Amino acid sequence: MTSRERVLRVLNHQIPDRVPIQDSLWSSTVQRWHKEGLPEDTTPAEYFGYEFEFFGADTSPRFPVKVLEKNEEYIITTTPQGGKRRNHRDYSTTPEIIDYPIKTKDDWKEIKKRLKPDFTRIDWASGLARNRTAYEDGKFLCYQGGYGYDMLQSYIASEQLLITMVKDPDWIKEIIMTLAESTIIMAELMLNNGFRFDAAFMYNDMGYKNGLLFSPDIYRKTHYEADRLVYTYFHSKGMKTILHSCGNVSELIPIMIETGLDCLQPLEVKAGMDVVKLKEKYGDSIAFMGGIDVRSMADEDPAKIEQEIKTKFEAAKVNGGYIYHSDHSVPKNVSFQQYCRVMELVKKYGVYPEYEKAQKEQPQIPEKPPVVPSKAEVKKRRGLFGKKVEGPKKEEVKPAASQPAPQKTEQPAGDTEKKKGFRMLFGKRK
Repeated sequence: MTSRERVLRVLNHQIPDRVPIQDSLWSSTVQRWHKEGLPEDTTPAEYFGYEFEFFGADTSPRFPVKVLEKNEEYIITTTPQGGKRRNHRDYSTTPEIIDYPIKTKDDWKEIKKRLKPDFTRIDWASGLARNRTAYEDGKFLCYQGGYGYDMLQSYIASEQLLITMVKDPDWIKEIIMTLAESTIIMAELMLNNGFRFDAAFMYNDMGYKNGLLFSPDIYRKTHYEADRLVYTYFHSKGMKTILHSCGNVSELIPIMIETGLDCLQPLEVKAGMDVVKLKEKYGDSIAFMGGIDVRSMADEDPAKIEQEIKTKFEAAKVNGGYIYHSDHSVPKNVSFQQYCRVMELVKKYGVYPEYEKAQKEQPQIPEKPPVVPSKAEVKKRRGLFGKKVEGPKKEEVKPAASQPAPQKTEQPAGDTEKKKGFRMLFGKRK
């Protein structure tokens, strides 16, 4: 079973051969693992067999990115959205946003002028080639992007954004709809020019450890229409929809199902997201991806991560509808050896015995021996590209009774010469 087949079965709430595997890692984690046994010329995705491949387009206003300041610990840069961020040099944490490009509605009008979709926002060289290779390898291909609250935090200070969502939801909705429409247009350009996708993987953090960052009512006023538009579009293309939303967003799940979402990720345990309870409550309507606590991965007691995976897999994988992923992303305090153990457990407890049993019990159809054509048949077939094909004699071919006999018409000299040329290419000249 290919990755594409496996993931699609899960998202259709059908039983695959095993739970699909995908994960996200800090760059500092990968750096550590290369020192602990991960081959230098191999990515974790290649080594552990991750099943997703991601492709996207640049939907930013494309401001130039510049390094403003850096020292041994931090680096401050401008962003494509026109803001400023401070990050650790090893990019091991979420960056601090220290300046924002939109402070007034007039600022948004200027930003909006820079968001016009065009072909130059897509990687047609290496991106399209990688997409074709991944398709041939049977990977699950995702168009990735974002347009909601999480994206708006790159443009507007969080405090101002949350207040404005309450006081002026129509303006926030306009920004979100603009970015959503841009997402659709860029996906359409890619689909119409060679890219293939199985799903749309959207990013929009809407929660924190104690609950939602804004109420379900505010979500309906600002996000609902955009999500319905985007999910409906991707469904019309035969694609599934997956949403990455950090924090505790359980209160929004019924509305997400209403908008057409197929799968929710990453189910942060430390924020109170429990995949076992979510599966029991919503498992017939939506698939889940994630929910494996990274704190258990880093624990010195190996029994804790085994219990974590065993218990959650037993509940979450029932009747399909579950994909393995950490409950956010794997931090650098998880060693390479510990993560190898995680992958062993995922494969051990992720198997579907009922699928294996069904495959064994399925009657085997004996292969038919190849049909060897006779010499006479071979001689006739040569007529397609060589000798004349045997057929009815000219006088034996009669027009159908219900149709008048074809009238002889004069042919232009150019057409006659073309037909002579065709005879010389594909057969002997009469």
